[in-house]
Amino acid sequence: MGGRGFGRGGPRGGGRFFDHGDLRLVVLKLIAEKPSHGYELIKAVETAAGGAYSPSPGVIYPTLTLLEELGYVAATDAGGGKKLYTITDEGQAFLETNAQPVNGLFARMAEAASRSAAFAPQILRARENLKTALRLKLHAGALSAEQIAAVAKALDDAAAAIEAV
Repeated sequence: MGGRGFGRGGPRGGGRFFDHGDLRLVVLKLIAEKPSHGYELIKAVETAAGGAYSPSPGVIYPTLTLLEELGYVAATDAGGGKKLYTITDEGQAFLETNAQPVNGLFARMAEAASRSAAFAPQILRARENLKTALRLKLHAGALSAEQIAAVAKALDDAAAAIEAV
């Protein structure tokens, strides 16, 4: 991989997912495609990497601040404490100058995504079913001690079954 990239499978494998400056390029490309809020960018990076990497707010927001200081993005107040980031002409020119590394980063993220089970349709469906069932049960009204114990046991059993796979 030319010394750049994902170490031994990203952060969970002990290596770094991005080299210095790579996340800046990825975020700038995502903003060029669609003006976004910080949280949307976290989710967009996670999706592009197939769940193999999800930048923390402690990484994404300083990156956005740097891009803004460099004049590559502009932030506008979107209300509710949110900022909407859009690319500037300088940012677009920087992206065009770095098209080859940007394309390489997205290709490597797509490769990581293709090896990741985090976004497999069956797992997404099952995870959403569990979240919905739990939410409905918890908001349906007061649960008895026996019901609380049964829900906790079902969740513990599901966790044990997954760990055993």
